[in-house]
Amino acid sequence: MYREQILDHYRHPRNQGRLDQPDVSHELDNPVCGDVVRMDVRLTDGRVSEARFSGRGCVISMASASMLSEEIQGRSVSELMALQEADVFEMLGVTLGPVRAKCALLPLRALQEGLSRLE
Repeated sequence: MYREQILDHYRHPRNQGRLDQPDVSHELDNPVCGDVVRMDVRLTDGRVSEARFSGRGCVISMASASMLSEEIQGRSVSELMALQEADVFEMLGVTLGPVRAKCALLPLRALQEGLSRLE
């Protein structure tokens, strides 16, 4: 069973939607389960000033995107690139099997792949 915090983020997502003219925007999908997540980020002085997500998917992928969009506020690009899988699992607070782990990590992967394309 999922923690109440995960269900709350799924039912009442934070920062859902797209940004107009984001500095970073990247979308990824998980063909195994059909999840699609797009992460949009606006940077000010090298730090996240606004983050949003959009997409569709399971409870885990959508809650992870919502939670991540809150977690990254104010962080630098280098801090975001240093985020690890373990950070996402700790944020979610649940143990996940391999299939659900891919769902949980999709927003982080989208964020980091988008950031890696910054000039």
